[in-house]
Amino acid sequence: MRDNILVIGSSGQIGTELVIELRKIYGNDHVVASDIIPSSEEIMSSGPYEKLDVTDADKLLAVVKKHHITQVYLLAAMLSAKAEKNIDFAWKLNMDALFNILNLAKEKIIKKIFWPSSIAVFGPNTKKELTPQCALTEPNTVYGISKLTGERWCEYYFNKFNVDVVSIRYPGLIGWKSEPGGGTTDYAVHIFHEALKNNTYTCFLSEKTTLPMMYMNDAIRATIEIMQTKAENVKIRSSYNIAGCSFNPMQIAAQIKSKQVEFTINYKVDFRQEIASSWPQSIDDSEAMKDWKWKAQCNLEKITHDMLDNLRIKYNISK
Repeated sequence: MRDNILVIGSSGQIGTELVIELRKIYGNDHVVASDIIPSSEEIMSSGPYEKLDVTDADKLLAVVKKHHITQVYLLAAMLSAKAEKNIDFAWKLNMDALFNILNLAKEKIIKKIFWPSSIAVFGPNTKKELTPQCALTEPNTVYGISKLTGERWCEYYFNKFNVDVVSIRYPGLIGWKSEPGGGTTDYAVHIFHEALKNNTYTCFLSEKTTLPMMYMNDAIRATIEIMQTKAENVKIRSSYNIAGCSFNPMQIAAQIKSKQVEFTINYKVDFRQEIASSWPQSIDDSEAMKDWKWKAQCNLEKITHDMLDNLRIKYNISK
């Protein structure tokens, strides 16, 4: 029997691209998009969509039964910077959503779950360079605390109830198909939009704040690859480190300028600097490489070239 897939959070940065890629693989009718707001025109017109608040367990169950869902990609979450401004709601959304999905799998209503974690699980005392899979995790943000808690619950449900849940720790993600979503690393998306529209960008992080980043193409591929990996090859049921490339605002600005863009960058550091300073500068993803053959393909130069080319088309800007 063919899998039927529910993507929760289909209007977000990841969901916008993941739904389309999954529909290419499994067929439009077998991938249901869902969110509390409408998704992109491409998603809405190419397959089924359900308006869904994942914290509503009854509505979630109804959607799952209606579409005979076997797999769930749970992407709905409040990201780092926004979560610091709305602590109670961020915790409720991030945790209630996960429990609602885990419990569906515990009751054998669905078979498989993807749930994303984040480099936000690490904290200011974590080893910053090539942060290992098993590193000190002392997050000091609401988002990081919820993600670390989620990792422990995913592993618990796997060990106690044999729930087939897999996870990866996303670094900062860069893509051109959706707007920035309120994360601390979103400067690396916004900077490209502003470079083309206004030729200048004011960055909320300092110029040498190095963070792990990943192009959306790699992130989508990693997400699908771990879901398609045989269960016996997934050795870590909390969440896997994955790495792309690391850079700082000064380096990304230099790359943009190297592509013949008239561009200046300014700096006005705000509360997000403290969040970024608590995170790793680079990630060791050797466990993912060993267990399910993960390997990133995009570097900063390729990311810059691709972002600028696609955003020029989006905004109808000539070179």
